[in-house]
Amino acid sequence: MGHSNVKRRVVAAALPLTLLAAGSAQADLDTVRFGVPPWPGVTVKSEVASQILEAMGYQTQQSELAVGVILNGLANDDLDVYLGGWYPIEEEMIEPLVADDKVDKVAKNISNANSGLVVPEYVHEAGVNSVADLDRYKDRFNGEIQGIEAGTGINDAILAAIDEDAAGLGDWQLRESSTSAMLAYADQRISDKQWVTFVGWEPHWMNVSYDLYYLEDSDDSGTADILSTVWTVVPADLKSKDANLYRFLSQYQVDIEAQNDWVYEYSHEERPADEVASEWIRDHYDTVAQWLDGVTTKDGSPAIDAVKAQLGS
Repeated sequence: MGHSNVKRRVVAAALPLTLLAAGSAQADLDTVRFGVPPWPGVTVKSEVASQILEAMGYQTQQSELAVGVILNGLANDDLDVYLGGWYPIEEEMIEPLVADDKVDKVAKNISNANSGLVVPEYVHEAGVNSVADLDRYKDRFNGEIQGIEAGTGINDAILAAIDEDAAGLGDWQLRESSTSAMLAYADQRISDKQWVTFVGWEPHWMNVSYDLYYLEDSDDSGTADILSTVWTVVPADLKSKDANLYRFLSQYQVDIEAQNDWVYEYSHEERPADEVASEWIRDHYDTVAQWLDGVTTKDGSPAIDAVKAQLGS
């Protein structure tokens, strides 16, 4: 993808939604408008989809916006695609819009993503399988759980488990900081083969950088073995407007391992999203062909052939 496309997208992301909407009446579905929260996984996932769609003859526009603004844009036909509908976290925001026939959940683009307390694999091999095992080795963990930003759901669940002495955690401490600070601390401990337990989730680059074990839950603590699904959300009338686009989106389902790699390259290695996306597409045409089964370009030719012609081998 050329640099001009990157610049166009950055400019689009800086525009308020009202200005984007002002030009949307002429766009129809010649232009596919993505709402993208500032999350690395959704950023690259949206870029991969955009490059495929551009090879199919669509224009694309990616706008970095807050989740609430994105969902409002979908409901009002000011946006066309949101690839970050995280359940159960966003369920209470999205389901009322589904019930009111404002939006449609097209597909689970990520399924069974795990989150919760993790330990390095060498700690697991030493006997730590579940949250209940942590307290047996409290001294080796310094009685600390490493958390992320205060007020997040997983931190609140850990604090509740401590308050209720679930799984023996009553005399433990949660060290709240930030995602980057938590991972920096974990990196130091892992480098020294020290014991540490912290908040992990999929997809994320931590799963590429470290050999991690996701703990099993115990005493219904709510601190581990939390499964999430990420939905593709579109306006309710998208299928009737563009069945071909809808078919692609319904088949655009990403392996967690692939998105872990995307996030690692983009967020950890700090490579541009368009480079990460185009390189991955070229290396995984078999997967892209599955996404494009029965999908055509704007002029009716097989979409996978157009993608290969556009991006090369």
